[in-house]
Amino acid sequence: MRLLHFGWLSSPRWYCFPSTFSLPFSLPLRRTAMSVRQRIGDAEGKPALRGVVFDMDGTLTVPVIDFSAMYREVLGDDGYAAAKSGNPGGTVDILHHIETLAPQEQQRAYEIIADFERQGLDRLQIMPGAAELCAFIDYKQMRGLITRNVKASVDLFHQRFGLKFAPALSREFRPYKPNPAPLLHICLSWGIPPNEVMMIGDGLRDDVTCGKQAGAFTCLLDESGRYGPLESLSKDRQPDFKVSSLAEIQYLLDLNFELLPHPQTS
Repeated sequence: MRLLHFGWLSSPRWYCFPSTFSLPFSLPLRRTAMSVRQRIGDAEGKPALRGVVFDMDGTLTVPVIDFSAMYREVLGDDGYAAAKSGNPGGTVDILHHIETLAPQEQQRAYEIIADFERQGLDRLQIMPGAAELCAFIDYKQMRGLITRNVKASVDLFHQRFGLKFAPALSREFRPYKPNPAPLLHICLSWGIPPNEVMMIGDGLRDDVTCGKQAGAFTCLLDESGRYGPLESLSKDRQPDFKVSSLAEIQYLLDLNFELLPHPQTS
């Protein structure tokens, strides 16, 4: 294993990667949401974009898992209420919580989650606009996937809908989102700096935080409008872009970026 220090992250830290990994790019400067918008609009031209990384559940697939019910079964009603009250926005990081449990309790919790996920697989549907967006990205850019779901769900998604993402990292990859490590892993495997990559997802806590900490552009998919206006979000979780459907993203990419081919495809 190789230790790499990413001092340019919003929270500088060390990460472990396989010893064969090297950094094929210069590390980007830390970027704020405000500087992104200024950069996109300045006279020097559009920023380059060579890769797009997606969340899966709720982004590429229609949400079918009742997460509140799952959390209640794992934590109990009182435990779930306490976990919600102790987190900003009432969000619960169930995987992080499970890691604090005793081994026997962890096993029970993972079995509950696996049962909910198996039920979700039976009803798996692709998100409207996902196939068209992926076809557009395929023309030049690389596309990857990061999910906190299991590898079996990712494999079924690839098989059922004929879309391939590489790398496609499930929760078997540690540490998982919102830690930026999986996104940095994908950037390293592509040989692309994070500031030439966009992270797209439907979650502020997991997807946007992961992307921002890695130094990537971020796009929040908010179909229901539950997050409110972009400017109302806290600065540490404010994405660079916010859309209500995947259909909007092709226009967003064309308008704001110079879409460059990945080095392996040029």
